[in-house]
Amino acid sequence: MSEREPTSHERQAGAWWDDSYRDRTAPWDIGRPQQAFERLARDGRWSGAILDAGCGSGEHTLLAASLGLSALGVDVAATALEMAWAKGRARGGSAEFALADARHLERLDRTFDTVLDCGLFHTFDEEERRVYVASLAAVTEPGATLFVLCFRDGAPESEGPHPVTEAELRAAFVPDAGWRLADLQDARIEVTFDIGSFPAWLVTVHRA
Repeated sequence: MSEREPTSHERQAGAWWDDSYRDRTAPWDIGRPQQAFERLARDGRWSGAILDAGCGSGEHTLLAASLGLSALGVDVAATALEMAWAKGRARGGSAEFALADARHLERLDRTFDTVLDCGLFHTFDEEERRVYVASLAAVTEPGATLFVLCFRDGAPESEGPHPVTEAELRAAFVPDAGWRLADLQDARIEVTFDIGSFPAWLVTVHRA
């Protein structure tokens, strides 16, 4: 999708998201679901039609499908989606994947009951977050749930890349934007770096 407008992260890095998958350097691509999200899934917190926004190579989409849920993963990285489809063929199941910009989810012309965001929110700048949150609202109805796992600021041992403050999360998900922030917990995002994981927020947001 090189014809699309690059994100702030891509402009800063001087590379497209797809490049990290083509050269296998994506540190967030750990080859399995994040533990924080896996716990939510096993506890029955995911339900209905699932959208995995910024799905990467598809681990959370595939997990949702393995639980018998209708699951669609979207990403701007074509190479990541090729990897996701290959995993799906190898593992079986009904997971779907599509090339799509999370800033324009309305183009999917579908609605979802549960939305997953693992490591996408923290890549956007303030204006992109506003657009993204509106895009999420376009594909959800009142009562839908959004789960966000993003890098957290202020941890004593380290700060993850693009750390997000609690105030920034609360400012993004407000009733005027169609959302209600219901829960905010400390968590970890696992990475392929030697450090193993970074401090994170696990956020539960309800569509108002």
